[in-house]
Amino acid sequence: MDRLLKIARGATPQSGVRFRKDAYGNAGVGDFLRDVLALANASVEGHRYIVVGVDFDANGARRNFEIDKSDFSGKPSYQALANEFIEPPIRLRYKPVAIDGTQVGVFEIGDCQDRPYMMRIDHSEKLRRGDAYTRIKQTIVKMGRRQLQELFERKFRDSVSAGDIEVGFPGEIIHKVLDVQTCDLSQMPSAQASTKLEQMLDIRDGAANSGATTTLVRLTHARLYGSDDPYVARTPADLIAELEQIRHKYQDEDSFFLFEQQAQPVRVVVFHDGSEEIRDASLTLTLPNHQSLYVATELPKRPKNGRFVARSPDEIATYPSVAVRDNKFEVNCKIGNIPAGEPVEVLSMPLRVCVASELAGQRCRMNYALHAQNLRAPVSGQLKLKFR
Repeated sequence: MDRLLKIARGATPQSGVRFRKDAYGNAGVGDFLRDVLALANASVEGHRYIVVGVDFDANGARRNFEIDKSDFSGKPSYQALANEFIEPPIRLRYKPVAIDGTQVGVFEIGDCQDRPYMMRIDHSEKLRRGDAYTRIKQTIVKMGRRQLQELFERKFRDSVSAGDIEVGFPGEIIHKVLDVQTCDLSQMPSAQASTKLEQMLDIRDGAANSGATTTLVRLTHARLYGSDDPYVARTPADLIAELEQIRHKYQDEDSFFLFEQQAQPVRVVVFHDGSEEIRDASLTLTLPNHQSLYVATELPKRPKNGRFVARSPDEIATYPSVAVRDNKFEVNCKIGNIPAGEPVEVLSMPLRVCVASELAGQRCRMNYALHAQNLRAPVSGQLKLKFR
């Protein structure tokens, strides 16, 4: 934190440091992506920084502006935005810093050794797939063919062979197949609540058709919900409306069930059997978006004092970046350097998956692609999850 404070308080605008008066927010996503690309591709050594909440007037005098604490909550998730739109992946963190009682924010972009960094998909008409920018002093410049070619030639001058690299699941040996336990999703909170409502609807309809009193309905309610939940008269229309909203009502309970109570951890390791370390590596994993295969895109909220509360920003940042794209789950993680001769676990927190019992006995493909600054080409392959 002292380093970030030093940057925010004492640095001046330059190729590796950008100052901005306001937070980016949802309206400034395009500006954020262009700034990150430009800094990542800048010809500077070490980390790069964006300071929000600090500006300079025409005379060069520094002025500080308060940045709302909600900008640091992960909404928008700036790391997730970078992972979604920029390739290869960039390591990014965003922290609040207090300058003389005023809270500003500092983005720290990790040592960018895998240039050039480009847009991986379109964001807008002005920011398209393949676009790349660099920062020269205080000016952002769109990169052309010659600049990109120079970076690619420099990148492949010293390279590591893909044949020396193995990606798999950890163990006494590196495995290519991982056993994953399935679970009974009928025990999911929304499923249990739906079953109870359907029984109440059946009893309510039966009582109405037979002309019976509400005694049977009350007894059924007591059996399903217990004496602590008082009976409230509901029409069949009321019950149907509640059924339609059941998944939304229980979304936090369901997420906790799937990704905390029943979650199966997926860990991945990389082993490099060469002599030179792999520099500035990143890994992409893809799994099919199957209706019975659940992959956590974020950590579930946890119960506390009778309600569900969000995880801390540090916990959220530790979980891998997961997005649903093109009918598949895509996981991106920044690894850094991989030394030769020892397996390295690449996910700082295991990926959380939950599989319905109907998939027991089946297998699922998980594709991977390893990028690095000194790899001649990405290392790609396939792992498998075996459901039991």
